[in-house]
Amino acid sequence: MFWDSRVKSLEKQALEPIKTLEEMKGRQYDEGEILDEIINRLKAIPEYSQLFEAAFGKNNSINSNNLAKAIAAFERSLVTNNSRFDQYMRGDDNAISLSEKDGFELFKKAGCANCHNGPMFSDYTMHVLGVPENEKLTEPDSGIAGKYAFRTPTLRNLRFTAPYMHNGSLTTLKSVLEFYEDISFRKIRNPAVSSDQYDPLVRELRLKVKDMAPIISFLNTLNDSGYDKEIPESVPSGLTVGGDIL
Repeated sequence: MFWDSRVKSLEKQALEPIKTLEEMKGRQYDEGEILDEIINRLKAIPEYSQLFEAAFGKNNSINSNNLAKAIAAFERSLVTNNSRFDQYMRGDDNAISLSEKDGFELFKKAGCANCHNGPMFSDYTMHVLGVPENEKLTEPDSGIAGKYAFRTPTLRNLRFTAPYMHNGSLTTLKSVLEFYEDISFRKIRNPAVSSDQYDPLVRELRLKVKDMAPIISFLNTLNDSGYDKEIPESVPSGLTVGGDIL
């Protein structure tokens, strides 16, 4: 999980955003304090006490381990395995168009499948690409051991996950493909990463401008909006559902 694969389970992943300044923690609590604060808040809400007891039993049911299990159980329900491409792979030849099939072949021919492969279109390994920095971030993320290596992301549901790359520096799929075309020719897009540091697989890319539109058409067959999007009318805390996002 995460760009540096620092955790190996959804349970471990679930707690990290809570402890992270930029995501949920804020500045009022230290990282070592925030989980205890969250647990105390949950215990103070009777309905959450009842729900945790029903799920985990009555003996100290509200704790960080069970909190992680509860969030991970929800995350495991967000399954998207019925994209048009999935239907095509299960034998429905009409699920994707001829141009999308051409895009799939070009995707493989260009070398994209060297890293983006398998059911999740990811080899789950680290690669140095020299992704340009996001100007909105005050500090760059230098990846694993400061070498600017990041895990290959999935290509599923790209329609819903822009902006792209580990730092959100590329806003469209076209800009992503243009970036890969640049680095295949060893063009520098990040001054902190020399072309000699680029992953060897990048040098095998053979991406042409004329192939980009068909490949993007293929990538759009990997979208599946059939996941659970139900939003509760209220939550036990009484807070605004979804938070007060401005």
